[in-house]
Amino acid sequence: MQERIRRRLAGTREAPPPQELSAYTGDLNVSLDRLPVSPERLRPAAVLVPLVERGQGLQVLLTRRTDHLRQHAGQVSFPGGRAEPGDRDAVATALRETREEIGIDAGFVRVTGYLDPYVTVTGFCVTPVVGFVRPDFTLRVDEIEVADVFEVPLEYVLDSGNHQVRQAERDGRRLRYYVIEYRGRVIWGATAGMLVNLYEKLRA
Repeated sequence: MQERIRRRLAGTREAPPPQELSAYTGDLNVSLDRLPVSPERLRPAAVLVPLVERGQGLQVLLTRRTDHLRQHAGQVSFPGGRAEPGDRDAVATALRETREEIGIDAGFVRVTGYLDPYVTVTGFCVTPVVGFVRPDFTLRVDEIEVADVFEVPLEYVLDSGNHQVRQAERDGRRLRYYVIEYRGRVIWGATAGMLVNLYEKLRA
């Protein structure tokens, strides 16, 4: 599986500046002329899509955000966040945020490629950075931001039978979004959309 992922993601690149987007996946499922904000106002961000190398197979590491956060409270997410001025690129953002949120240092991660840029309803343009993670890390969780850390078998995520599509109303607009349920946990929105994008890239 690792070789398949490396092969499929070979040559993928981080998201261009938001104003240069020509294609993306996103919360709204609309064309580029109907972004949540104008392209120049989209804020760059990055997440790490961590694939932990366990003996039983690759596992997707996910976090659940604490309930008191201003944005995305209680949601399941990848470690990551907005780019900061000192970040060299999307990889630097994703690895810095991963270290800050759950304590996994960059030395445990081998970056292998990128998924498609993802535009969120909150106005971020997110670069998903895919990396293999050595399993001998020790978590150091930032309890202000992260309520829980858990893993889901990649094989489960890549089974299209576990991909649900749901609808909701937002500001008078009907939105469609992906949901993946696993042992009582609900992965939805941007995180589920990125996982489905990984499935699509590996299926191609």
